[in-house]
Amino acid sequence: MNKPVQLAPKAQQQPTLAEVAQWPATCSVRKAASAIGCSPTHLASLIRRGESPVKTVPLGSSRRQLVITADLVRLLSGEDRGAA
Repeated sequence: MNKPVQLAPKAQQQPTLAEVAQWPATCSVRKAASAIGCSPTHLASLIRRGESPVKTVPLGSSRRQLVITADLVRLLSGEDRGAA
């Protein structure tokens, strides 16, 4: 008997700006990376180096970070970050 062919899972489609704007106040690095169009590893590396294009907040005492969705929307819409 032949085994059924296993297909690889579909790659997650990049969310639209309108979809991202509906997300909760914070999101995971993985989810933010999918919206930006980069790998989660690359975005996490940028965050660790202090070069992230989006603002993050630490989650507890671990190294885990959450991305601020409003800043992600700002980035995706092409708005300037403005004076900090």
